[in-house]
Amino acid sequence: MNTQLVESLVQIIQSLSPEEQQLLQASLEQKNSNWQEVLGKIEANRQKIYASRQGKPFDISMDEIVEEMREERTQDILQACFEK
Repeated sequence: MNTQLVESLVQIIQSLSPEEQQLLQASLEQKNSNWQEVLGKIEANRQKIYASRQGKPFDISMDEIVEEMREERTQDILQACFEK
């Protein structure tokens, strides 16, 4: 944990005017609610997919999907490097 950074942030926040502190608080709350909203959408989509597959898991693991996507991206980058 970076305690020096945390202490510096506390000092900075305390040096803000009350209006600036309220603006910071509102911004943090908005970002937090956006994150929770996105997480809720992800969970809803997960449930829809799970229901449409009637509870059956995917035949391929997520690790395999990620590896395949990495290989595709590597090929795209290599191809872009050698194109004229």
